[in-house]
Amino acid sequence: MLDQRPSCFNLLLRISIQYYCVMTLTVYNTLTRRQEPLETIEPGKVKMYCCGVTVYDYCHLGHARSYIVWDTIRRYLQWRGYQVHYIQNFTDIDDKILNRAREQGTTMEAVSHRFIDAYFEDIRRLNVMDADAYPRATEHIPEIHEMIKALIAKDYAYAAGGDVYYRVERFPTYGKLSGRELEQMQAGASGRVDAEDQEGKKQHPFDFALWKAARPGEPAWDSPWGKGRPGWHIECSAMIRSRLGETIDIHGGGGDLIFPHHENEIAQSEAAINKPLAHYWMHNGMVMVDGKKMSKSLGNFTTIRELLDRPVDPMAVRYFVLQAHYRKPLDFTDEAIATAESSWKTLKEGLLFGYEHGEKLGFDNNGNNLDKEIIKRFEESGDDDFNFSGSLAVLFELAKELRREGNLLVHEGKTETPSEELAKQWRTLVTLAGVLGLEAKVTEETNNNSGITEAEIEELIQKRQEARKAKNFAEADRIRDELQAQGITLIDRREGTRWHRG
Repeated sequence: MLDQRPSCFNLLLRISIQYYCVMTLTVYNTLTRRQEPLETIEPGKVKMYCCGVTVYDYCHLGHARSYIVWDTIRRYLQWRGYQVHYIQNFTDIDDKILNRAREQGTTMEAVSHRFIDAYFEDIRRLNVMDADAYPRATEHIPEIHEMIKALIAKDYAYAAGGDVYYRVERFPTYGKLSGRELEQMQAGASGRVDAEDQEGKKQHPFDFALWKAARPGEPAWDSPWGKGRPGWHIECSAMIRSRLGETIDIHGGGGDLIFPHHENEIAQSEAAINKPLAHYWMHNGMVMVDGKKMSKSLGNFTTIRELLDRPVDPMAVRYFVLQAHYRKPLDFTDEAIATAESSWKTLKEGLLFGYEHGEKLGFDNNGNNLDKEIIKRFEESGDDDFNFSGSLAVLFELAKELRREGNLLVHEGKTETPSEELAKQWRTLVTLAGVLGLEAKVTEETNNNSGITEAEIEELIQKRQEARKAKNFAEADRIRDELQAQGITLIDRREGTRWHRG
């Protein structure tokens, strides 16, 4: 369990009110293809929806990136004083789930429940906060029916042999999100829409299914058009309207959802209600592996649990995700993860500074005394379309400085910076790192987070000195390497050997 001293995130809203300054928070809107000031429907409130996972398998690194991104955006909006209502769905009825159930000789419900539980196990390890609600498609069948009936009544949809299809050509601005012309599009994009209309039910090849007639051996619900199940796209439209209202502030998801999923959501919702579905459409970039698209067929597919069980520190994974702008591709390599682990170690040492040295330096409990200049620099990046890589760089430099002061305190018994200023800097670091969801665990070994005590370090240094005097340089090198492996760097000087962590 993460230590709560000080209970950083619990203080965020109170602190943000104290330090909140009038700055323009801008976001890149996929719909308009430009960066725009964030102007919410209700002042001070954000209604935000993110497309969740289709629960037929374990979550992979692409999911990790997406949900870390939206979690951090949500946290940052809260830090900037917004009340955020955040919804993330589960798609629990889908061809992929049904195929997995057949493979395993079980039911759709059993498969979806298993992988919903797995989702929470994996994503919580990455310190992703729970959404305010996780609606499931199968819980919103009546709302789906109502939206389909509204579309049929307006002639935007038609029933055909138990199926119901949306008339794409009837919606004049179809393609406005993706920027695609109707003639360029291919039916069945992304594999979610039937690639072939074998029974010839569609009036136009680009029309997509709102309701699918029941098939033998598949779950089905009663409907005005006969037994069947919903199409993928209508599920999100109905859940948004049910949980957040007709128009929301931010609709988020991965870049692979722009077409056809989000394009179809817009067409359905706006045709049914004559209002915009969302004012801002935001999309995170894809995860690449060694420069190639991640896929099972290429053998470069990695799940969250596989990565964390190597083991890799979950906070290093979060750091890795946040060090790139959310809209850019993110290339996953072993080297990149190793670099992120090293950088997280530096940040972690800064986060633990007060727990290690605070008592000696006389830190008080004034948790509201934060560094306004550091906050300003942090927010300048965050307000620029959630450029958390820039915010992270501010924190990294602060952590390095605190680590340097810690080493001075260990070796010289004093710091260059007054303790009051160090306390302010440390509290600022811990608070702002919490905004990014980066938190260090405080354990019994906090005072020697390398796993080795100062007395043990000094004893090994003495043994190394003796080995060098005896010209046993192999033993001296072995001791140096042993300390280095535990995060202890030795510096040989004329007056003796000094050491520091990191």
